[in-house]
Amino acid sequence: MAQATARTFITPHHIIYGPDALAEASALIATLGSRALIVTDAMMGKLGNLARVTDMLDGIGVTYHVYDEVNSEPVDTMVAAGVERYQQEGCDFMIALGGGSPIDTMKAIAMCVSSGRDIDSFLGEGFSGPVCPMVAIPTTAGTGSEATQFTIITNTQADVKMLIAGAPLIPEVAIVDPAFTLTAPASVTSATGLDALCHAIESYTSRKAQPLSQTFSLSAAKRIFENLATCVSDPGNVEARTQMSIAATEAGIAFNNASVTIIHGMSRPIGALFHVPHGLSNAMLMEACFDFALDGAYDRFAEVARYCGLSTAEDDRTAAEDLMAAIRALLAELKVPTLEEFGVERAAFHAAIEKMASDAQASGSPANTIKPVTVEDMQALYRKVYA
Repeated sequence: MAQATARTFITPHHIIYGPDALAEASALIATLGSRALIVTDAMMGKLGNLARVTDMLDGIGVTYHVYDEVNSEPVDTMVAAGVERYQQEGCDFMIALGGGSPIDTMKAIAMCVSSGRDIDSFLGEGFSGPVCPMVAIPTTAGTGSEATQFTIITNTQADVKMLIAGAPLIPEVAIVDPAFTLTAPASVTSATGLDALCHAIESYTSRKAQPLSQTFSLSAAKRIFENLATCVSDPGNVEARTQMSIAATEAGIAFNNASVTIIHGMSRPIGALFHVPHGLSNAMLMEACFDFALDGAYDRFAEVARYCGLSTAEDDRTAAEDLMAAIRALLAELKVPTLEEFGVERAAFHAAIEKMASDAQASGSPANTIKPVTVEDMQALYRKVYA
């Protein structure tokens, strides 16, 4: 038996979750500052989600300014505009409302305000400085960004997604209220839910996995297998939405402490170069990447299968293959499009394979895969997913 070593396990200071979590959190939010920058996208206003937040702030006497220009995967120019708004409006804390893009943008704005640096200057670096208080209110059950120390921002000059990490980037408060996810369209519910499933299984099978993180990984995976398809087919099912919201946060906590592996490493370059939403590019890669990694960790994939009730096989390889069968069935049920169906041109994709594999390797995530992964392996996998 390997000798036990001390490990660090980090989470948001406060996680307030379940129906009416926003109201429950209001007294705590009142203590964070006097003027908030709300980082969101224009759709949140149209759907009524923004009004729920501003009504709450009005009720507790906190003033605010709305920055609603995060309209896609976050890029450096969005961050720079947000920094300008924060400073011009005299804000002293931030609230992000939306999917992973507004939450990641909020974190990046906080970094830049604190450090006085441009976000692109953090390429290849971590972050350790202090930040203003941050509140994350996810409107999708997927990215887990409300519980992580990571932000992913596209550097438009280098054409690369920067993965920047630092414990101060974990939001002070995560408000996981399933009511906000009821407005998510089926395509977003599907893609973000599959992103969370990647987080759960990748973190469980990561070289950096630890007992506490694996507890969260398993719980998240089970909830997702049991509830994601229901959320897509029956979007008003509050119980299923509640379970998926919990799962997404659990999976975020898990990979925050254990990291992700090959799927995320290979997914980010696809998003940067071809503007495929993050959760969707993960879903497109899931079968090929897990098939590749399977024989490096049959035991761990088997443990996921058994915990989720997907296999009763005692043989690890058989149980691991049962997990893959369940993943394939879920991808088929949710009708995940191929790269071609999404509109990515084959010739352009193949021309970018060397850069994508190099960028994936540089991100560090593939190295967390228990099975050794080379740049050549990833080039072959890119060719496999778009033959």
